[in-house]
Parts: sequence; structure tokens; C-alpha cells
Amino acid sequence: MSVDVIWLVFCAGLVFVMQPGFACLESGLARSKNSINVATKNVADFIVCTFFYLVIGFGLMFGDSQYGLFGGSLLFFNAQSADLVAFFMFQLMFCGTAATIISGAVAERMPFKAYLLVSALVSLIIYPIFGHWAWAGVIAEGQGWLAEIGFVDFAGGTVVHSVAGWVSLAAVIIIGPRIGRMGPNRVAFRSHSLPMATLGMFLIWFGWIGFNGGSLLTADERVPLIILNTMVAGSMGGLGAIVVGYWRGGRVEVADLINGCLAGLVAITPTAHCVGLASAALLSFIGGILCLFACEAIRKMGIDDAVNAFPVHGVSGVWGTLCVAIFGDLELIGTGLGRLEQFGVQCVGVTAAIVWAFGLGYVLLRLADRVVHLRVPEAWERIGLNVSEHGESTDQLDLLRRMDRHRRTGDFTRPIEVEADSEVGDIARQYNLVLERLSAAKAEAEQANATKSRFLASMSHELRTPLNAIIGFSEMMTKKYFGDLGSAKYDDYAGEIYRSSTHLLDLVNEILNISTIESGGYNLSKSLVDLKAIARESARVASQSVREKSLKLVVIGDNDAPPLEADPRAMRQIVLNLVSNAIRHTPSGGSITVEVSIVGDLHILYVRDTGEGIAPDWLPRLTDAFATSATNPYLAEGGVGLGLSIVKMLVELHGGTLSIDSKLGEGTEVKVSIPNPWTGTMP
Repeated sequence: MSVDVIWLVFCAGLVFVMQPGFACLESGLARSKNSINVATKNVADFIVCTFFYLVIGFGLMFGDSQYGLFGGSLLFFNAQSADLVAFFMFQLMFCGTAATIISGAVAERMPFKAYLLVSALVSLIIYPIFGHWAWAGVIAEGQGWLAEIGFVDFAGGTVVHSVAGWVSLAAVIIIGPRIGRMGPNRVAFRSHSLPMATLGMFLIWFGWIGFNGGSLLTADERVPLIILNTMVAGSMGGLGAIVVGYWRGGRVEVADLINGCLAGLVAITPTAHCVGLASAALLSFIGGILCLFACEAIRKMGIDDAVNAFPVHGVSGVWGTLCVAIFGDLELIGTGLGRLEQFGVQCVGVTAAIVWAFGLGYVLLRLADRVVHLRVPEAWERIGLNVSEHGESTDQLDLLRRMDRHRRTGDFTRPIEVEADSEVGDIARQYNLVLERLSAAKAEAEQANATKSRFLASMSHELRTPLNAIIGFSEMMTKKYFGDLGSAKYDDYAGEIYRSSTHLLDLVNEILNISTIESGGYNLSKSLVDLKAIARESARVASQSVREKSLKLVVIGDNDAPPLEADPRAMRQIVLNLVSNAIRHTPSGGSITVEVSIVGDLHILYVRDTGEGIAPDWLPRLTDAFATSATNPYLAEGGVGLGLSIVKMLVELHGGTLSIDSKLGEGTEVKVSIPNPWTGTMP
């Protein structure tokens, strides 16, 4: 076995190291809830590529050329020759690299099965056919049409990297940005592990030694310079990223530095065999700079490339391919073309890659989207693809789930289980300490609230008896049951006693109502009630006040509406309180409308008036208990400030909601919505 075969097999092994490199890079840059999915896709794409490249892809790429467009032999690869087997292994690694580049771009939002289809399309059609155009003729008859006109791409800056970059761009345009990544309220996503991503970059860099060093397909005196050019290119691309970082914002971000190094490696790939060390350094330095500007450009365009695969591989691949004509030694290039002619041919190759990889890729992916859907459901994306696609979780996600359960249930008595050696163990311990303080504070607050409710109930009962006596005696004096009092002054005093006592009794009754509801002592006794009939009854009760202010009070609604299953006493109190409140706030000559309607399973009560209206900043405070005219300018004279609070509590006891809408100078609308669990007919 020749040295060349051994070298090529060794280089194939080096290129294979790029697969775990991309797995570390992409899963490190992804968020933790998607890291497992990203790594799994890197495994799966190589599996898919191996099968399809072995069966069809290799033959399409390197078989006997058919009109310079595709290969027609070497299908179902089964060669026994050591030279051919080594060559196949080396090229298989290139195909796997092209596919795995795409996985990073579409990370966090493409379904696993859809990504398998994308990998199949790349290894079956997109990559091998373009590869035939540029590289055919190495082991079979006939060259591809690009090779025939003098196109040069030494190790795949366009064939592998640019093609993968353009397919990545088509894919991310179709599937759209990740939730929350773009738009005015966009957030900066935190990478799962930048150290892991950095390790991935070094593994890729190491694999690039074989990527470029093996592309001569022979071990000769040119290999050391090719490898040195490669190592220098990675460093100079990183230097370009450092310069841009300090020039743009005064700091260097880790992801930008990683991208700069990789961009430099991509840029040298087409030219590693035909440039000197100085040219390699310069073109890679520029490649790193171009990559970072391209990252910023696509972000401003609303394109979400999760790992910036297109700027790194697509843009830098284009630049490196053009550099063959700009910096390359024409004798080493060996096409016989002048520099300007070579540049034109390189432009043709770049354009062909764009049209083929982006154009065909976009069409195929659009068609695929109709079959398998290239984007996961929103709920899957929010929970993360580790769980939704693979049933896997992380310590952080488990912790968030337990914390969310506390939020939903309101039960803070059960602490979170702490795993001593987990990465979130310290967070869980601190959270449990917070839970202990919160539970203690909640217990104290509940105890204080219960004490307050008992006090209010006791105070109410203590005051009711003497107040009733005062009211009774003053009523007898006012109505002169035992004859004249002898002086008009006594009449005034007695009337004032009666009015004040009545007001105090209203206050005590409403305090008692609130304390009863807050302490859980208000038991609903539900039956089938006609809400419109209750509204009419309340209108009759308030008719005297309506006449005194010359108001117009109407009750409207569907007479055939189904009954509401609710507490009749509570419904009467709700309607009467709202109607009385509207009467107090509506000036003479105004109107009040009470409407009952049905929307789905909701009974809705509207009470509208043409009063002075309420300022918007006061609306949220109208239902505050114990408001006074000093704290609430919209509390009517004679009001005790508890009516709307009680109404809201009674509505919420029925599972309903209360909302208030008002405009100054136009009036107010109070809306009560109560769900109706009963679906029968009125007995």
C-alpha cells in the first residue's frame, strides 16, 4: 500500500474529527434546552449522508461525466481498490461536512425528521452534482463543465462550504427566525456553553489540517506549506475578528472570535495550494472581517442564522474562491488563463454555486415544507427540542418546571428536590430558602387576615344592636308616633340621628359582608335565576331615587335567554349595588341602561350611565375597599366605599369577572361576566 493511500486515509480521519467539532460548536452556541437536539442532528446527518453518498451521491459526483453535468457510473459504490476506497472515504467526510454545516444554521426550530430530509437532499442532489461540475475527472472519464472552463477550488471553499452556506441561507429564510429573536422586543439568546463551542472550533481547526492537507490526494513536498497556510489562516481570521470587535464596540465577543477563526479557514480552503504565506495571511484576515460584517448585515435583514453558518461558510467561501485569481500563483493554478480571465471564471463558479445551492435549495425546501413542515410547533420551540423531539431534559429545565408548578398551584409548601452534584443544585437550595421565607410570610399574612376578619365580624355584631335601637327610637321621634315633640329643633335632631344611624348601619353591613367573604364564610346557595328579572326587580326598588333625580332607567335583553345557575341573593346585591351606584353618579335628566346578554356560556350584565365619567388613572382603584371621598374623588356623597369591592368579590365567587370602562364627560359602563355551567331549560 502506497504512502499516498496511507496519507489520504489519515487525512480522512482528521476530517472526521470535524464532525465532533461541529457537534460541540453548534450545541455550545445553542441554548441549553436545545443542546441535545443539536448534537443528535450532527450524528444523524453523517449517518444519512453515508448511506445516500455511498449509494448514489459518490457516483453522481465522480462517475463518468454526462455532458459535464453529472456522473453516470460508480453508483452503489463497492470498489475493492485501496486507492479508490481511500478516495471515497476522504470524499465522504467532505459530504458529511457540507450537511452538518446546515444543522447549525437551522438549530432550535427545525424538526428532527425534516432535518434528515434536508441532509438527504444535500447528499443526494445538491452537493454531488455541483461537486461534479467542479471536481469530476479525478478518477473517471470527463470533466465537469466548470472544471473545463478553468474553475479552481482546491479543497472545497465553494464546493463544500459555500454550497452549504447558501443552502443554509435558503433554509433559515423559509423557516423564519426563532421566537423572540427578531423584532423590536428581541432578546439576546444565551449560549449553552461557550467553552464547549470554543473546543468545537479547535477540533474543526485540527480537522482542517486533513481537509486541506489531503486535498492534493498525494503526500509530497507541497503538503507542509498547505498545512502551514491553513494554520496561519485560522489565526489571521481570528485577528480580523479581534480588530473588528475593538473597532466596533471596544470588546471581543467569544462567538465573533470563533466565527473569525473559522472564516479564515474557509477563505484559505480554495487557495491553500497556490498562495504564499503572506497572501494566505492577508486574504484570511480580510475573510474574518467580511464574515463579521456579514453577520451584522443578515441580522439587520431579520435573518436568524443560529450559528452564523452563512457568513462563515457562504460569504467566506465566496471570498476565498475569488482569491484564487486575486492572490494565486498562476503557474501553480495551472489553468493557462490570465489573472483577469481566471477571475471571470471564478465569478462564474461562484454564481453557479449561488444559483444551484440557493436557488434549487430554496425550491426543494419549499416543496419539503409542504410535506414534513420544516418548523416545529410554537409550543415545542418554547419548551425546547431536547424534550419535544427526544424526551430528554436538563437539570435547568427540570428546575424551571418545578418552579413553574409552584407558580401555577400557589402551593409553596413542597420544596424542590436538590441534587447535590447537579449544575443547578446551588440555585435549587437558594430557591428553597426563599420558599421557606415566603411560606412563613404567607402564614403570618393569613393569620393576620383571619384576625382582622374576626375583629370586623365581632365589631359589626357589637355595633348592630345599639345602632338598631338608635334607628328605631329616632324613627319614632321623626314620625311622631306619640305626638308632637314640642319644638321643631327636636325634629331636626331626630332626622339627623336617623340619617347618620342608617349610614352607619350600611357601613357595618358592608364591612360584615366583606369580612364574611374574605374569611370564606359566604356560602353560595345556587339555583336557576333569571338575571333579567332580577334587573327589573332592582329597577323597581330604585324607582323612587330615579324619580327624584328625573332619570331614565331602562332594562333590556333577550326575554328567552336561558337561566343562570347562581346565588339569587348575591345576584340581587350585585345588580342593586351597580344600579344604585349609577344613580348616585348620574346627574338629573340623565339615563341608565341595564342590559343582560348571552355570549357563548357567559351571562353578561352591563350597567351604563350618562354620568360625568371617570379619569383613566382612577379606574384600577375603584374596587379598592374602604375608599373615602378624600382618597377617591369618584365616591359619591353618602357612599361608604365598599359597594364595588363587594360586587367584585361576589362576581369572583361565581368564577366571573368585573370590568369598568369610562370616558370623562360621556359616562361609565360596568361589565359583569359570569360563566353559566347549566345548559338545560327553565323549569
